[in-house]
Amino acid sequence: MRKVSYIIILAVLSLVACKNEKKQEPVMETETVETEMEAPIIKELNITLNPKSESSATGTIIFKEENGTVSMHAMISGLTPGEHAIHIHEKSDCSAPDGASAGGHWNPTNQPHGKWGAETGYHKGDIGNFTADAQGNGHVMFSTNEWCIGCDDETKNIVGKGVIVHAGVDDFTTQPTGDAGGRVSCAGIIE
Repeated sequence: MRKVSYIIILAVLSLVACKNEKKQEPVMETETVETEMEAPIIKELNITLNPKSESSATGTIIFKEENGTVSMHAMISGLTPGEHAIHIHEKSDCSAPDGASAGGHWNPTNQPHGKWGAETGYHKGDIGNFTADAQGNGHVMFSTNEWCIGCDDETKNIVGKGVIVHAGVDDFTTQPTGDAGGRVSCAGIIE
């Protein structure tokens, strides 16, 4: 019987000892990883329009690409009051006195000339018309995801192209120019 008593006493002592031990929770090591939020890539080009065809039309154009959309803001002065067309042309060469060195409208997808967004087609350079006020000042605001600044897609990349302001209005039908008249101002889009 003494043997049984010793066994019971040992069992009780073991239980008490186990209860008095602090249970240690497993420690999980965590690593704090700081991630930098990538800032959106913004590309911006500022170009200067120079007079052509003995005009006095000058100005500045800002192209800005952000989140896959290119916006264009053109500020032009020295125009005759009224409507004028503005297009992106295939070359950034403005060396000819009449701007002819800029080539034809930029049309990398071989579409007919037309109003931007027309179902029948349009050139990627067919921006459209704007109005110069009585003092000969005009502003153009335009944005699209069909352009890019310096990307690898040649059907979207505007770098290496030219901007032409025309003396007249684009009729959106005459092929391939829209019958917009002479080239009164030119700028090359160079990155």
